[in-house]
Amino acid sequence: MANLIEEDEGMVNITVRTIGPSPPSLLRVPSTLKVKELRELIAGTSHLPLKNMRLVCRGNVLHDSTNGDDLLVQLQDGETVFVAIKPQPPAKHISSFDDDDGEDLKFQLPQSTSKWKRRLFFVLRDKFKFPDVLLMVIFSLSLKIWTTIVVWFTLAPVAHRLGVGPLYILGTGFLIIFYNLGHRQPGDISAYSIFNEDFRELPGTLNADHLDRDIRLGRF
Repeated sequence: MANLIEEDEGMVNITVRTIGPSPPSLLRVPSTLKVKELRELIAGTSHLPLKNMRLVCRGNVLHDSTNGDDLLVQLQDGETVFVAIKPQPPAKHISSFDDDDGEDLKFQLPQSTSKWKRRLFFVLRDKFKFPDVLLMVIFSLSLKIWTTIVVWFTLAPVAHRLGVGPLYILGTGFLIIFYNLGHRQPGDISAYSIFNEDFRELPGTLNADHLDRDIRLGRF
């Protein structure tokens, strides 16, 4: 009996008013719950589409989450929650091109992204309004590359004060070229014959000897 009394004390009655001709309805819910859980309860009892539902309470729109964390809402007994249903988009054959282009430009984090990266992503996107292109650049680079960039810009003023700024930039260019050369596996042939054994060339390589031979054979 005590448990039933405690559970009843944690419940409140709210009025759900849907914008439109639908009459208001009463709903018994916990006094504190997640916004997405409240949306699910209202959608289940009112048979409304959950995806297009927006809730308004005390003049504020209730959002499911912020910065990747679920938000809670505290309700009082007799409070009114307004429900707005977002209109359906146009027919697919009308809006397919715009929708496809918009989805392609939206950057989304992989499911395996760590929690701190996901939190940083939501802060940059929702609070600072970073565009998707910039977010793609930021989160596509590894932590090692970002560390290298920070170290480079930290040492650049030092190189400038020492009078070796041009050498610093030139050396950086050579390091980038050297870092991206890659490694050949045993048996692989280089595109430059001078690096191959017996100066062996790749099949289909066009050089002066081939041109001279084709001219002598009348192939041109």
